[in-house]
Amino acid sequence: MDDDDYGSGHPAPHVEPIPQAEAEEAVRTLIRWAGDDPTREGLLDTPGRVARAYREYFRGYQEDPGVHLSTTFGEVGGYDEIVILRDIPFQSHCEHHMAPIIGKAHIAYLPKKRVVGISKLARVLHGFAKRMQVQERLTAEVADCIQKHLDPVGVAVVIEASHACMSARGVMTQGVTMTTSRMMGVFRDDDRSRKEVLALMGKG
Repeated sequence: MDDDDYGSGHPAPHVEPIPQAEAEEAVRTLIRWAGDDPTREGLLDTPGRVARAYREYFRGYQEDPGVHLSTTFGEVGGYDEIVILRDIPFQSHCEHHMAPIIGKAHIAYLPKKRVVGISKLARVLHGFAKRMQVQERLTAEVADCIQKHLDPVGVAVVIEASHACMSARGVMTQGVTMTTSRMMGVFRDDDRSRKEVLALMGKG
């Protein structure tokens, strides 16, 4: 499976499953490395909780986000304008420090023939967000997945997020938001259409 497949809505590359007991032992090692005692009362159950939490944080590896776009509708009463979902909250984790990424996404597309249930756009976002990520790739993956499965006239994705790897460590700078975007089709090629979709997103 190449990178183009991975970025187009296919499941993440297969890796051998790790027993939970092994994951819990890794957490105990990290606790000892940090300078604490994993056998003390307050930390005794922490390895199991962390392992279960990680399974939830990264459940996106167990799904193909493109599946959410497999059911579409052709009967839309002649509607042929932009479909947009704004301010979709999401959480992810950066692949460099496994620190939280918390933000919101705006997703729009201009249908060619068919539309998808609007909640499915959010499900695509969460499917990719629940993996170790960088914001730039997350933005591209969501847009590419929609383009591949819906074949619309255009796709626009804008993501705004704060990164704990910047606010809680390193430069320790609070209140900074990173913005990324990916424009495809008419939103990339036509300046008027791009301005229109950005205005609908509140970014114009």
